[in-house]
Amino acid sequence: MDLEHLRQAYGWDGDISLSAGPRGALGQIWRVNDVFALKEIFRRPPSEAAVDAELRFCALASAAGVRLPLSHPDRDGRYLHRTPGGTWLRLYDWIDLRPVDPAAPSTPDQLGTLLARLHRCAPPTPPDGDTWYEEFPAADHWPAHAERIAALPDLCAPADPADLIVCHRDLHPENVLAAPDGGLVVVDWDCLGPAAPQRELARMLFDWYCDGPALDLDAMCALYAAYVRAGGPGRITDPADFTALLASRLNFLLVQLRIAVDPATEPRHRAWADREIDEGLRILPTARQLTDVLAALR
Repeated sequence: MDLEHLRQAYGWDGDISLSAGPRGALGQIWRVNDVFALKEIFRRPPSEAAVDAELRFCALASAAGVRLPLSHPDRDGRYLHRTPGGTWLRLYDWIDLRPVDPAAPSTPDQLGTLLARLHRCAPPTPPDGDTWYEEFPAADHWPAHAERIAALPDLCAPADPADLIVCHRDLHPENVLAAPDGGLVVVDWDCLGPAAPQRELARMLFDWYCDGPALDLDAMCALYAAYVRAGGPGRITDPADFTALLASRLNFLLVQLRIAVDPATEPRHRAWADREIDEGLRILPTARQLTDVLAALR
């Protein structure tokens, strides 16, 4: 990272201390002077329209009581900055955060209330043509895992366009973290887009309370009840409500498999993909788990 370029691009004075923070599938976070979080985007950056949509929805979410890092532009007013080397950057406030304990008695209530706030302030939106959350990869993509994938129910069904609202679409435990006072903070809004609220709710239940064979139905029901009490509009009533859960996990797994076998992949990205593949296969829901959750919520 060219520190002199960063100083000029963002108008920073004095010394710059840059240290590696967390990384995800789409980028690496760099901690800047304990003040900013600089995101280095690994692959294709979001469009300017997507960034604008993110900024608009984040403003609505913040007004609704959802805590999130503030996004900052460069000196030219651009929230998506390209370096001379071709790297794309986003800049946010740095907040000292820690993982949320899913087993804490208050966590399901906090998560359900948080998601309800997001959904209540979210405007309706049309489909965007993205099939990541609605279509499963074809069976011929899985020669090494065909039996495991074939055991999943075929729930692939497009959401009703009338149900679509703007959603975060990636509220797993690495993107919902705890501030020093215990309040929840939502980070990494890169996947923001249209979704049916009940489908995002179903995915959140499994992201937080199904770790491989360990299925915590009590916590799922508590999160769901808190969401309903807080005015969340989604209701999980049909097996098709698990479409986004399965489609997103299978599509993500397929991307990591391709990264891992690509000879051009950098070693750091291959190592990360290998870990994600192991975890992705371990946490794929089973047909029995989906049936048990639907029955419990009913």
